[in-house]
Amino acid sequence: MWLGWNIVWLGALLIGLNGTVAWASDIQHHRYEELVRALFVVQSECPYITRIYSIGRSVEGRHLYVLEFSDTPGIHEAMEPEFKYVGNMHGNEVLGRELLIQLSQFLCEEYRAGNQRITRLIHDTRIHILPTMNPDGYEVAAKQGPEFNGYLVGRGNSREVDLNRNFPDLNALMYYYEKTNGRNHHLPLPDNWEHQVELETLAVIKWMQNYNFVLSANLHGGAVVANYPFDKSRDPRIRGKTTYATTPDDKIFKKLARTYSYAHSWMHKGWNCGDFFDEGITNGASWYSLSKEGEEPKTYSHLIGLPVEAGTGMQDFNYLYTNCFEITLELSCDKFPPASALSREWLGNREALISFLEQVHHGIKGMVYDNNNNPIGNAEISVAGINHDVTTGVDGDYFRLLLPGTYTVTASTSGYLPSTSTVTVGPAEAIQLHFYLKVAPKDTNLTQSHHSKKNLSSAKVGPR
Repeated sequence: MWLGWNIVWLGALLIGLNGTVAWASDIQHHRYEELVRALFVVQSECPYITRIYSIGRSVEGRHLYVLEFSDTPGIHEAMEPEFKYVGNMHGNEVLGRELLIQLSQFLCEEYRAGNQRITRLIHDTRIHILPTMNPDGYEVAAKQGPEFNGYLVGRGNSREVDLNRNFPDLNALMYYYEKTNGRNHHLPLPDNWEHQVELETLAVIKWMQNYNFVLSANLHGGAVVANYPFDKSRDPRIRGKTTYATTPDDKIFKKLARTYSYAHSWMHKGWNCGDFFDEGITNGASWYSLSKEGEEPKTYSHLIGLPVEAGTGMQDFNYLYTNCFEITLELSCDKFPPASALSREWLGNREALISFLEQVHHGIKGMVYDNNNNPIGNAEISVAGINHDVTTGVDGDYFRLLLPGTYTVTASTSGYLPSTSTVTVGPAEAIQLHFYLKVAPKDTNLTQSHHSKKNLSSAKVGPR
């Protein structure tokens, strides 16, 4: 049983940390070759719980390597959630890159040392760590180094494109659907989207399509705050101004952000980098409305001809295109801190990185079966009162992050009668709730709900 994930178990992290503290005091920046070497060292030290794979290449041909931790590397186990950390999306924001290298070493070291908390985490979670999404931009920034790095030098990829303004803008489509009772999840991508994004962005989107991620964080720098969706305000007339843009899951996103902030050594105090964020968290659009200027709008010509901006941020895209809930972690005032500051930053973030990861085990999870106990993929899981559904994976399993409370949950899919259950969620591990769907009689007229696939007959939707 997965017990006590809501407990901040600091004592467990101190078990077997003598070696960890020794190398933590000597943390250095890693150029690309050194980063690759560090990942493969971890894999060689923990070969039975790790796997390294590439999700693609950067514009300059560098691999985007992911280090996976699992008791069955390379294999999705039904009802075991998938989690990801993404670092160094902006090439000159380097702390996240180094923290994820340290986290990888830490997980391996503590697993080998028999740390019960880390062992349980690896056995019950499939963890994917992408230390750098923008290796080309990093190399540009690293050539200048911490002392002379400018605010924008190396921020974009080698084509100087900001990757966090490069994802297809699904916010505009979502805001349109809110007014027209349209779809509320797994929104379709615009025509020819593959040709409108950078190679690094394309690789990450394909990654999202291949793995049914449940929870994620994107590590940045330049501030100290946990930022949650939406990043884009609903009214384009006030873009560029601060206005709170809620998701249907605003309460759970706040809880996720607070989890990181309060487990962080100083983020929760609020005053950092000359800014104040209450509890160390902020709604993205309330802080600044993310937009990309200077490009022609694209259209969903195969849907509604709705003009949208050329790009949007990764955390909003995760929520609107996949089952994944992602927040953005701004972790340092200095985008490129000196090596002498890395040990303090690691110790300040270590517990927060683990505590946030553990949040993937809250809410409800289960299987959706047919009459013959065959799993049903791509079934929709809806929660009454929350206008955002998730879907089952190819193995028929689903994961729905929820706060403690009592919920009415419905599973449905084409050709079957929907099934509804009431479940009470507690503060600890996820409650298991399975559904068994009966085939609908041929003469049954299944009324489609407000989130039906209208207008999507030829559209591609997100990962399954």
